[in-house]
Amino acid sequence: MQAAAARARRVIASPAASGLPGILWGPRLASASGAEGALLLHLHGVPSSASSRHHARDFSSCFAPQSPGNLILPTMASQWLSEKSVHRHMATAHFSTEASDVDHPTEAVEEMYQKMLKSVEAETMPPNAWLWSMISSCSNKEDIKLLFQILQKLRVFRLSNLRINANFNDHLCMKVTEACARVGALDYGLKALWKHNVYGITPTIGSAHYLLQHAKELNDTKLMESIMQVLRRNSLPLQPGTADIVFSICYNADRWDLLSKYAERFVKAGIKLHRTAFDIWMEFAAKVGDSQSIWNINSLRGKSVKHYTLATGFACAKGSLLDWKPENAAAMTKLLYKHLPDQKKPFVKDELQKLIAEWPTEVIKRQKKDDRKAMEEALIKDIPMMINCLTKSGLDIPVDLEKLTPQLQAA
Repeated sequence: MQAAAARARRVIASPAASGLPGILWGPRLASASGAEGALLLHLHGVPSSASSRHHARDFSSCFAPQSPGNLILPTMASQWLSEKSVHRHMATAHFSTEASDVDHPTEAVEEMYQKMLKSVEAETMPPNAWLWSMISSCSNKEDIKLLFQILQKLRVFRLSNLRINANFNDHLCMKVTEACARVGALDYGLKALWKHNVYGITPTIGSAHYLLQHAKELNDTKLMESIMQVLRRNSLPLQPGTADIVFSICYNADRWDLLSKYAERFVKAGIKLHRTAFDIWMEFAAKVGDSQSIWNINSLRGKSVKHYTLATGFACAKGSLLDWKPENAAAMTKLLYKHLPDQKKPFVKDELQKLIAEWPTEVIKRQKKDDRKAMEEALIKDIPMMINCLTKSGLDIPVDLEKLTPQLQAA
């Protein structure tokens, strides 16, 4: 036992990452079930070097006395190939936010890494402040690589020396993902969201939201899709706030197809969407001219959100115009105005003017060429009729109808 412990300490001290899996497996395989061993192999991957193949044979021999372990090994190999492909795709995926490679870590991060490494060699857990300092000092991708290396070594130390099986606390995941986003090391940020990882990081939906916000700032739908894929594969629970961010990314990127795809996923998961999500969803449906989606979304909205907002109310008015029902559009606008808070009522005029001057051009250009002329003629006729119905009903809001025709002709 003393010899094994000494060997463990020597490998922990080594900067080579290839030595770490052996330590992780060593103390645990003697008592681990076949399923647990399979999970470790699935996480770490099958090594490709000659020496690593020797470790793989040793790992297999650990299961020899246990029939369940032997039964699952062929399946494990297939799982490993699939998982390896996923990790390789993530590692090589291009994100517009990824930082350029830097040859060396910064001095502050390197210094903190060495301090923590010496502490582990002395069989002492480094103070938490050192790790937080290292995280806050990361400024390039090489720094992040060192951070993940020390996290892996600390996890091994906690397992083998301190017998701590639990991961680090949730706050660490947030700080690590913040650092990854800050320096553009988003492939590492995605690794922090894996449920079973070798770094002792507990993934949280809050950390995923941070990465999604980063994708929103950069209008990066590819990064958003990668994050959502990782959330699905690791069964991280979606939240209403997740939908708020995803919907806004899709809207800003003008991707109705993506918004529809993820909206269906949120609805199937039973997520109770926020008012904000319905605003974006219905406004986008009106923008693309999909009246059927407007009514379907509005029906869903009515189950969880009592009152209309400017966005949802005007989306319904536009839906009525798309269905060639200007009287209904006027009635919806009047109802909206009646129930809006007093501080919101002045904005109705602005939305009406946008409906006249901006929306027709936007919605017409998204239609098929054969359908554009008919829609143009209908809107030229129905929008003034809607305004006239509003005036007759007692809601006289001054708007400039002269901006309607020139805008449509330009489309």
